[in-house]
Amino acid sequence: MNSTEIIEKSIRFLKEIGVGVRCGVVEDGSFLPGLSIEGGFIVIDKEKLKYPGDILHEAGHLAIVPSTDRARLSANLILQRPQRQAEEMMAIAWSYAAAIHLSIDPYIVFHDDGYKGGGSYIADSFANKQYFGLPMLQWTGMAADEKTAKELNINPYPKMIKWLRD
Repeated sequence: MNSTEIIEKSIRFLKEIGVGVRCGVVEDGSFLPGLSIEGGFIVIDKEKLKYPGDILHEAGHLAIVPSTDRARLSANLILQRPQRQAEEMMAIAWSYAAAIHLSIDPYIVFHDDGYKGGGSYIADSFANKQYFGLPMLQWTGMAADEKTAKELNINPYPKMIKWLRD
């Protein structure tokens, strides 16, 4: 799958689940090249986007926050949220599930130029079912671990119960 296909597939998916996406200009100096979150939308600058897998990670930030916060979320506000570290782990777990759902190689999402050079470590850990972030997704009712999924007769993570937090 080439970069254009990843971008288009990601955008279609995000629109289907209710994550707002716009294409437009993203100023230099954004946290991720060619991407920003503004007013509850992911803004994608296709000319500046360096890593198409980053779209899913940024979408994860929007998906895992309470719906009452989603419309106001921006890149700067993510850094100021009181549970920022837990939400970062949730966004990572969410983006892994999205990559699997879309048949996008997780190593494209978790590249080594992001995640403080540890992208492949994250992808390796998740491939080995070491799902940090899953307990918080489970707490919000978005996913279930294997034990809970078996009890409820549903699919376990990385399948999601729902893609957006209430």
